[in-house]
Amino acid sequence: MPFDFINTHLQARQQDALLRKRHVVQHATARTITVNNKTYLNFASNDYLGFGDEAVNLNDSQALGSHSSALVTGYQAQQKALERYLCEQFGYGAGMLFNSGFSANSSVIKALFQDKAAAQNSAIFQDKLNHASLIDGAMHSNAALVRFNHNDMNHLRSRLEKSKAQNKLIISEGVFSMDGDTAPLKELLALAKQHNAWLMIDDAHGFGALGKTGLGSCEALITQTLPDILIITFGKTVASSGACVLGSKQFIDYMLQFNRDYTYSTAMSPLMGSHTLARIKSIKTADDKRDKLNANIALFKQLAKTHNIAVMESNTAIQPIVLGCAEQTLQAADKLKQQGIWLTAIRPPTVAHNTSRLRITLTAAHTEQDITHLVKHLVGAIA
Repeated sequence: MPFDFINTHLQARQQDALLRKRHVVQHATARTITVNNKTYLNFASNDYLGFGDEAVNLNDSQALGSHSSALVTGYQAQQKALERYLCEQFGYGAGMLFNSGFSANSSVIKALFQDKAAAQNSAIFQDKLNHASLIDGAMHSNAALVRFNHNDMNHLRSRLEKSKAQNKLIISEGVFSMDGDTAPLKELLALAKQHNAWLMIDDAHGFGALGKTGLGSCEALITQTLPDILIITFGKTVASSGACVLGSKQFIDYMLQFNRDYTYSTAMSPLMGSHTLARIKSIKTADDKRDKLNANIALFKQLAKTHNIAVMESNTAIQPIVLGCAEQTLQAADKLKQQGIWLTAIRPPTVAHNTSRLRITLTAAHTEQDITHLVKHLVGAIA
């Protein structure tokens, strides 16, 4: 029968405890989530500062839709204002907005190497733990893809030294979404300079939560040297949606010519642009929320250590506990749900085989009692 493979693959996923399902969320905040009329403590949100619980109040009403591509009539003053503000904050020459971080990441890589002649003399060097959007973009580009071991600068150096490519692009993440650790940005920049390469950073989980004023993983580099390409997304700490690609004016002009996702997608909503800009301005002064988030991270790590819970080495809001077995990880997540705790069982192919994990995400909205309750029941769930 045609398409019998669909059922075969679904059955295989089910047998391997890897079948994915959606849950209808009736209500969610950074602290709680309601599913099937039951409310849980929410330790699976990327709303790290808890801004998603707060309304954005704008005096003027904005149109909901942009009505067309940015290259037709969809590029409006609200989107321009958001791009300009981000360029001013970081010091980049230009920016362009996308409706999702996945689209921004994958399309930038594909567009940069769209010229087959140039791509034949180009190589993309990616951290092995980079997000699927970055890997997909490289795999669908015309350039060679070279992987280096996670945060291993010696391995990257070796790869760069062996490469004869004229155009080299190094890609990493500011904060790695499944491990919670951070990239050695200064070392990456030094290697890029040494090998005449470009550096591209996806700071989806760093922007808003890290940095003195919430500008993310690269804030400390603003007065020094920034990555050639910086991609920030608005669906995490900003509690909005979409993304912005920042770079030189020449680079953004090139993207405007050859980025198919940008050319053939309806532009970001003006309403979304206005609300996102207002939220980012609020984040700039949200010192109390960042302090609370950092205090919650420290408390969780301290309690986990006291109870001999093996948490991966991370100083960010992402605190993973690797259990290895997918079935065991699902069972642990179910046990926690019975105790009123909602968090995600991350399994392959999102992470490597035998590294299934409970991915705990902390926010500024959590109380000390919430974290104490979580750790208390983690002990029993993973025993």
